[in-house]
Amino acid sequence: MDTLSIVSFLGFTLLVAFIAWYATSKTDENSADGYYLAGRSLGPITIAGSLLLTNLSAEQIVGLNGQSFAQGVLVMAWETLAAISMIVTAIYLLPKYMRSGITTIPEFVQERFDAQTKSILSILFLVAFGGVLLPTILYSGSLAFSTMFDLPETLGISQSAVIWVCVWSIGIIGSIYAIFGGLKAVAVSDLVNAIGLLIGGLLIPVFGLMLIGDGSVSDGISELWLENPDKFNAKGEIDSFIPFSTIFTGMMIAQMYYWGTNQSILQRVFGAKSLADGQKGMILAGFVKFLIPIIVVLPGIIAWHVFGNDLANADQAYPALVKKVLPGVFLGFFAAVLFGAVLSSFNSLLNSSSTLFGVDLYRQFFNKNASERKMVKAGKIFGLLLALISMSIAPYIANAPDGLFSYIQESLGSLSVPILAVVAVGMATKNVPALSAKIVLTVGVLMYLISQFVLSPHFIDAALTEAAANGITDVKQLGIIKAKAYPHFLHIMGILFVINVGFMLIMGKLNTNKNVYTPKITEEIDITPWKYAKVVGIAITILVLSTYLIF
Repeated sequence: MDTLSIVSFLGFTLLVAFIAWYATSKTDENSADGYYLAGRSLGPITIAGSLLLTNLSAEQIVGLNGQSFAQGVLVMAWETLAAISMIVTAIYLLPKYMRSGITTIPEFVQERFDAQTKSILSILFLVAFGGVLLPTILYSGSLAFSTMFDLPETLGISQSAVIWVCVWSIGIIGSIYAIFGGLKAVAVSDLVNAIGLLIGGLLIPVFGLMLIGDGSVSDGISELWLENPDKFNAKGEIDSFIPFSTIFTGMMIAQMYYWGTNQSILQRVFGAKSLADGQKGMILAGFVKFLIPIIVVLPGIIAWHVFGNDLANADQAYPALVKKVLPGVFLGFFAAVLFGAVLSSFNSLLNSSSTLFGVDLYRQFFNKNASERKMVKAGKIFGLLLALISMSIAPYIANAPDGLFSYIQESLGSLSVPILAVVAVGMATKNVPALSAKIVLTVGVLMYLISQFVLSPHFIDAALTEAAANGITDVKQLGIIKAKAYPHFLHIMGILFVINVGFMLIMGKLNTNKNVYTPKITEEIDITPWKYAKVVGIAITILVLSTYLIF
């Protein structure tokens, strides 16, 4: 990057930091509500921006565009269907969560079941956040940043050294936001970065289409559509990344877990001024999420048209397109936006980890009589330790075998199925006992892991060995054989979800909970629902479904 790019990068990054500091200067960060829930002061636009930036990271931008480069528009399901799960969460789940005035999802589980169930759930979240997601976000973001902007050449140091520099830079700045600024600092910085990401992210497909259409975006769209019809088929075949049938099984399970029960997501909404504000923020984010494929899917298809098979790796598609089409004057700004996206995912997870420890575990296991000030301090110390551990682990992910990230994403499915099952049954029933929830949160995780890392490799290897013995060498045919050998992991998620829910309901019949659950009503905020939530939600759902009619 040249001097102008560096100045614009630093300028935008410092602007975000100043706005976050100013917005939090009057918030009491020593109280639990002030630190963990931004003093319950977040408005709809801030909530929407924070939700989008918590979800959208460099790994997702680069990874989804890499998948669309390889298989086309079918991967948009991860984004468009998310909008439907966000609508369901806003209309049906948020009223149940927010009327009880909770800070964390495990708090809801404690109210419905018991403290031990809450502890199991909190630990599962912390293992996922600290042991897997935080180091992965740091490494993948640093790798994307380094590749996209040629940092080894710019800084005159090796690739591994650049990764260390990026990891610790992102980690330290993210820790300052998350640990010392609390949720409000995270949410406000997310909002500013979200605006920047939407602007910067839209520049890439616009300039890419102009390149294809000799300066005309409309001509670029026409040529892209006519020359690459196979890339615009949204119905994935059995051997694709997302077979069409998975949309009706595990896809919606994964989406509902992420948007309806994930602490790092819902904590932003719990900080709303009112239930109506929380619903507006999530529904607005759902509408923008419907449009996000323009940023995380379309550039990959443009890159396919521009580069074809010239790229050695599909994940190079987005960085290569950025280098080719983005004018130098925008490079520093886009670098800052990308940096902010990585930073957002990191500090959001770190803030949620501090919240889970401070609210759910510290008082229960370490200091039952702790004041709010001590609880917040304990959460900050835990967050700092977790950040240091994550920053120390992240650079070594470079030594891991190929395909690690896909294995990580698949393994995280072990949490989504049992957690969603426990929350769903907990909401829908009043007499299912806590024992059933504890069994599902432990045995349910093991069932998924055994399925994906023991049974799946066994059956796939056996099928491919038989194919080799029969002299089958066609890549397409082998892909179909592999796909048929064992169900797709999203199908497995759907199957196990039904088993887990069924088990809990049977336990409820055989061992009825004597202490019938009675929801409490908070006086902290106004819990009157937004009167247009269902109408707007239905409209967005129709928009999402219409995309499958178009493609």
